[in-house]
Amino acid sequence: MKKSWFIPAIIWFITSTILLVLPGDDLPSNGIFGIQNFDKLVHLGMFSLLTILFAFPFAKAGIESKALTKKIFTIAIAVVIYGIVMEFVQEYWAINRAFDLSDMLFDSIGSVLGGIAILIFGKKIGPDRNQGRNQN
Repeated sequence: MKKSWFIPAIIWFITSTILLVLPGDDLPSNGIFGIQNFDKLVHLGMFSLLTILFAFPFAKAGIESKALTKKIFTIAIAVVIYGIVMEFVQEYWAINRAFDLSDMLFDSIGSVLGGIAILIFGKKIGPDRNQGRNQN
């Protein structure tokens, strides 16, 4: 497995951390695009992508199915813990940010959805897994 496959995940982890500690004054307070609670969708997407990006190298490496499932489960749990920790960071260290249980919920749902996506679509990513299959 190439270590360079983790670069997008590390970049997204750093970007997510920065976004999660931005001062609350810098964030829109009303719904965006006419969607109330748009920030919940942002949390869902951020954490789905984080799980996908960290799990992708393992799927690409062609790890056996049971081992891949364990790796993805471990990654998803780690991303959920990261989301919980970031809520405490927002409460105690970020300016004008607050602890929000619903953000934690959407972080967790996003992480699980990202893991499920890799389990479903990751089977097509590994070496020789597409050999002889129609790619259209």
